[in-house]
Amino acid sequence: MSERIWTKKPGVSDRNQERTSQQDENQQESQKGDTLKCPECGGHVVTDDEHGETVCNDCGLVVTADSVDRGPEWRAFDAREKDEKSRVGAPTTNTMHDKGLSTNIDWRDRDAYGNSLGARQRQKMQRLRKWNERFRTRDSKERNLKQALGEIDRMASALGLPENVRETASVIYRRALDDDLLPGRSIEGVATSCTYAAARMAGVPRSLDEISEVSRVEKSEVARTYRYIARELSLEVKPADPEQYVPRFASELGLSDESKMRARQLLKNAKEKGVHSGKSPVGLAAAAVYAAALLTNEKTTQAAVSDVADISEVTIRNRYHELLEAEDNLGLV
Repeated sequence: MSERIWTKKPGVSDRNQERTSQQDENQQESQKGDTLKCPECGGHVVTDDEHGETVCNDCGLVVTADSVDRGPEWRAFDAREKDEKSRVGAPTTNTMHDKGLSTNIDWRDRDAYGNSLGARQRQKMQRLRKWNERFRTRDSKERNLKQALGEIDRMASALGLPENVRETASVIYRRALDDDLLPGRSIEGVATSCTYAAARMAGVPRSLDEISEVSRVEKSEVARTYRYIARELSLEVKPADPEQYVPRFASELGLSDESKMRARQLLKNAKEKGVHSGKSPVGLAAAAVYAAALLTNEKTTQAAVSDVADISEVTIRNRYHELLEAEDNLGLV
């Protein structure tokens, strides 16, 4: 009885695999070609990395917008600048006392897979957290800075201030600490004053009353410390412009863009007549918003404006009449 031995021709399987892989590649290329065609005219689609858009080269249709830029947040114009800016991890920030360069140990007692740690491991991690916290704030200056920057971050969040204001306030506080301006003054008072100054320097001012509401110190102390810090550090803080308050007040009252423009025009006319001299910018802004709402036939009340601007209705009425008188004298009403 003879055995039948089956053999396969060498190289056939390899050729089949190559043919299959070639077909897959062609299929992927065809699919890629389909996705790169304009859904409107079938034209060629190009990617605009600068604006984060995918645009048809033939008809100009924006196929996709707001694509995620996965590159670095910085730009470099030569090799040396690229080497200087290149880094691993998050950028340094002045809003943290160690500029974000230290290590944080998570408070959740779990491993990388999300499993709970054993009792011995939990004790070990607790000891490591304690020592890590001690090493992060090694002296009184760092402890002072940590408390103050935390206070600045808390107040900025409560006031809705942007990130650049927090950075500026942190830099001002660091300068005050380096120049030894803190003895005899509370950490909270100096931190509040730095936040108030930074908001005015960034063009998003907050009134002293608003600052005092979220601060842990009195309004008089904030004002006194602010004047001292601004004088000693030679801060270039311009007088608050009433027009800078208008967008926020109008937005909270739900007024239209027409009312905002009318309020700005009222304030510009008041400046031409010198009505703003010696007056509170918050009061002028509140009165301008109220007057603009009436002139554009939008419903609002003095009480509503008073609540938003944190100013008395009497002040609003007085400034309101002064603004309208200024327009009458200019012949614009």
